[in-house]
Amino acid sequence: MSRDWSAVLFDLDGTLADTVELILRSYRHTMETHLGEAPPDRLFLDTMGKPLPTQIRDFAEDEAQAEAMRQTYVSFQREIHDDMVKPYPGADSVLEELRGRGVKLGVVTSKASGIAARTLEACGLFGHIDFLVCHDEVEKPKPDPESVVRALEYFDLTDRPGDVIFVGDSPFDMQAGRGAGTKTGAALWGPFERDALEAQQPDYWFDEIRSVLETAP
Repeated sequence: MSRDWSAVLFDLDGTLADTVELILRSYRHTMETHLGEAPPDRLFLDTMGKPLPTQIRDFAEDEAQAEAMRQTYVSFQREIHDDMVKPYPGADSVLEELRGRGVKLGVVTSKASGIAARTLEACGLFGHIDFLVCHDEVEKPKPDPESVVRALEYFDLTDRPGDVIFVGDSPFDMQAGRGAGTKTGAALWGPFERDALEAQQPDYWFDEIRSVLETAP
């Protein structure tokens, strides 16, 4: 490997942090509270990677109900969050090794800023990250490339996006990275099946997080 990436950007849920069961428990509780029963989990998982308000809106009759459902979800998730969040195996050591190589590290997530920082802290990963951009800090979150562009601007790499890779588990991550001009890496340990990601034609496929260390621009 002749050189390293100038920066590696990671999605959070389903990529660095194993939060799938937390998300599903919060989803089921919300739907049962407001609809009487929860639709199939897959309907919610298929939109994982988009901001929560966007996900919730698909199940609500109107904006008022969508907001009530969002509040229920957020409140319940806060209660159970710290006991259910954990990093994917190897995440901390991969981030530590990348930083040791001088690679800049960012997290680009559709979570809101407060809960995103809490998730990183609960996983013991916050201290490894140089920059965090969340959905409430941009006008157009993923799959729009704005949040990825924000990270490129922070790292002064807007003129060299091809020296950056965005690693994520969802099609929305791939779309955002490609739209910003970065290379894209599909994380296959998250909740999305390979078939769901193939249409986005990621530049790299990763079966495990340590595989990120073996790539180069």
